[in-house]
Amino acid sequence: MYAFTSVFANPAGSPIRELFKYLSEPGMISFAGGYPASDLFDVDGLAAAQARAFAQPTRCLQYGPTDGLAELKTQIVALMATRGAKCASEELLVTTGSQQGLDLLLRVMVAPGDVVVTEQPAYPATLQALRLAQAQIVTVPVDADGLDVDHLATLLREGKIAVPKLLYTVPTFANPTGATLSRERRVALLKLAAEYRFIVIEDDPYGDLRFAGEALPTLLALTDEVPGSRAWVVHFSSLSKIVAPGLRVGWTIAPPEIARRCVVAKQTVDLCSVPWTQAVAAEYLADGALARHLPNIKAAYKRKCDAMCEALDGLLGDEIQFQAPEGGMFVWARLSAVRTSELLPHAIEQKVLFVPGTAFYAEDADASSLRLSFAAPGVDAIEEGVKRLQRAMQSVGAKQE
Repeated sequence: MYAFTSVFANPAGSPIRELFKYLSEPGMISFAGGYPASDLFDVDGLAAAQARAFAQPTRCLQYGPTDGLAELKTQIVALMATRGAKCASEELLVTTGSQQGLDLLLRVMVAPGDVVVTEQPAYPATLQALRLAQAQIVTVPVDADGLDVDHLATLLREGKIAVPKLLYTVPTFANPTGATLSRERRVALLKLAAEYRFIVIEDDPYGDLRFAGEALPTLLALTDEVPGSRAWVVHFSSLSKIVAPGLRVGWTIAPPEIARRCVVAKQTVDLCSVPWTQAVAAEYLADGALARHLPNIKAAYKRKCDAMCEALDGLLGDEIQFQAPEGGMFVWARLSAVRTSELLPHAIEQKVLFVPGTAFYAEDADASSLRLSFAAPGVDAIEEGVKRLQRAMQSVGAKQE
């Protein structure tokens, strides 16, 4: 009846959000969504920041600059400096969550048929955005040390793939695998980008959530060590996982020529991100509240991650394989003898949710993989949830017999 564009003629929604209809069921324990723990929100700190922000009501209630409130940009520059990365105001664009940053970059850089490389498995919303942009998705596998950069180098040097426009990676505590790209691979990736002249998209929503191991510099910070690489890195980050997703405050750091065009693209999307929440975020960061509160989040996530890994080991044993992450929000696992699509209905019956790993693959999906998020549930709920997973697996086994 309606003449939709080709990409919206029969669009696929988020496979993760399709599970959210089960969250309202009484007693459901969710390991599915990548939600931060709501009981860890710094409600008092944010309330105080909001009061200070609204002391200048016009700033909150009027339209703001498309590239972001100046005071928030100042605080983001300072925050990035604590992460070892320098950025100038003309490189910085405030966005409505970092997902908008990706959407704007794709509008600016990707034409139908352009090659974009992603790690595999990868964040489903990124795959969804690339498909809607009609990009040609090429995947590179990941292992315990993140993106297999040697594999990528071989593909490029042997001409097995065209030089991509973009490469997307979550190098620190990746979604979904929880893996962290080694320092050696980070440097190698930057060298490849400078040599072949493709843009590396560094998506970094989880980097501040390290609770074990040694911190690694971001790709953006490492550009100081790799000549010519700064021009080929676009960095996304956000307050969603470390302060509150409801603020919808993210940012893009890009070479000025790219950033300027993203600003123009944003003008046609929403004119500007919400000045009110930008002002609250600026006040919150300026007060040092994030630096004070972040240790509480990391300590809680460590307890939760430990509880999940211990329960998986203790209750499922050889039936499951996984590597404990050093931070972030996710455990990526593989079952020995069960397809997760078969397990999910039984898990829902047992009142526990997870995301089957097939949601994270652009091709050749591993049907035995699954993502478990430990961030939102409490420790007791995590332990109970793994018990329910065990019962669900037993139910699958009984059905197969």
